[in-house]
Amino acid sequence: MSVDAVRLNHAVLFVSDLTRSLAFYREAFGMEVVAEEPRANAAFLRLPRSGNHHDLGLFGVGSQQPRPRGSLGLYHLAWQVDTIEALEEAKATLVRLGAYGGESSHGATKSIYAHDPDGNEFEVMWMLPRAQWGAYENAAPVERLDLAAEVDRWAGVRTAAELVPLDPRS
Repeated sequence: MSVDAVRLNHAVLFVSDLTRSLAFYREAFGMEVVAEEPRANAAFLRLPRSGNHHDLGLFGVGSQQPRPRGSLGLYHLAWQVDTIEALEEAKATLVRLGAYGGESSHGATKSIYAHDPDGNEFEVMWMLPRAQWGAYENAAPVERLDLAAEVDRWAGVRTAAELVPLDPRS
């Protein structure tokens, strides 16, 4: 029997400078600090629309050499937005912060990539409506993203509510 998880609840990152990282995630995502643990040099943050206790934990560990890209361990985190317009706004924010790293279409998802002050990569993504996945149901290509065309096509379509389908066993 497998673990009956419904989604990833939160992520925790080691960061070199807790104050700097808090400022970045607050400005980039509008997160609020919901708890601090000074003994561990840690803070826990929540996204503005989240019903979760916390979505991200940050533990300050001091300056260290970053892990080389492609080495074992976490590659990136992915933050989902509700509309394609929110993805477009995310890109503008990340460009303004000097954190933008690129973008791709993965078929069912449209993605912007960026990095935090310690070089931790993250993705901000929007997912097509489940009924529109079609050929992408079991595929995740890496293709050029034409964000303007995607905004024209999908404007106003909200998909975040499709995150956790009902359990067919209940």
